[in-house]
Amino acid sequence: MQAPDFRDVLVAQRQIRPYLRPTPFYSYPGLNDLIGTTVYVKHENYQPVGAFKVRGGVNLVSQMDSEERQRGLIAASTGNHGQSIAFAGKLFGVTVRIVVPENANPGKVAAMQAMGAEVIFHGARFDQAREYCEELARQHGYRYVHSGDEPLLIAGVGTYTLEMLEDQPDLDTIIVPIGGGSGAAGASIAAHAINQNIQVIGVQSEASPSAYESWRQRKLVEAPNRTIAEGLATGTPFALPQSILRDQLDDFVLVSDAAIEQAMVWLLERAHTLGEAAGAAALAAAYQLRESLVGKKVAIICSGGNASLDQLRQVLAKF
Repeated sequence: MQAPDFRDVLVAQRQIRPYLRPTPFYSYPGLNDLIGTTVYVKHENYQPVGAFKVRGGVNLVSQMDSEERQRGLIAASTGNHGQSIAFAGKLFGVTVRIVVPENANPGKVAAMQAMGAEVIFHGARFDQAREYCEELARQHGYRYVHSGDEPLLIAGVGTYTLEMLEDQPDLDTIIVPIGGGSGAAGASIAAHAINQNIQVIGVQSEASPSAYESWRQRKLVEAPNRTIAEGLATGTPFALPQSILRDQLDDFVLVSDAAIEQAMVWLLERAHTLGEAAGAAALAAAYQLRESLVGKKVAIICSGGNASLDQLRQVLAKF
């Protein structure tokens, strides 16, 4: 499988432009004081599906041929990848099926169904849903859309980095949450093509460290998958993003789920924005790394804002 390059990100920007507007990129005094340097938030939580992945979905489906579209699409997701494919399927008139864990975020499930996707519940965790999804694809001939091993998805999500650097070309550091790794892979490709000196840092929950261990050990490593952060909840690493991250990601850190929950509260309190757990992970990492970030201009990716009311109540009750 051929990894995307910077030209693919530029093509993706052209493909998604008619359908998705650039998301805001704001700096907040409260976050600057917290981290001790200038911090900008890339608000992918303001996308029409509330998460960054829609960029990849629109890019991929827009470039599918008629045979692929006629087969129909199927994907496994904890929610945001599924919303991305459902949104793109509705946009281009393609039938979509999404397999989700049995305890999937009800708000994300409702959003996928409202966009016309059939939602299939299977398994307690994402990896069980993924395995069942792959079985259905084999049985019925659906076009399976993997949440990470898709070059056009990676190129599509790389477009948010183009937007950031058009707005703030002198960024020093970009911090990106990692579940499967498509967002960090796209960010690394785009950032380093423009400026090799930009440091791209990934962050994952220590409760689900498969991507981190795979990057650190330079081989695919499965790991326990227990995080509360749906967007970081992968126990099996994805080959294509990992191959890109090994070459291009500058650093990778782990944070606790407690730190992620604290960061969700900080986003509400100091930036007046709702980040789901994965969307707050980059801020948690920035706080953990704050001493090394002094004097730098830092971008953090708020990758999504699809926290359920129950999740939000539980987090707020702790602080």
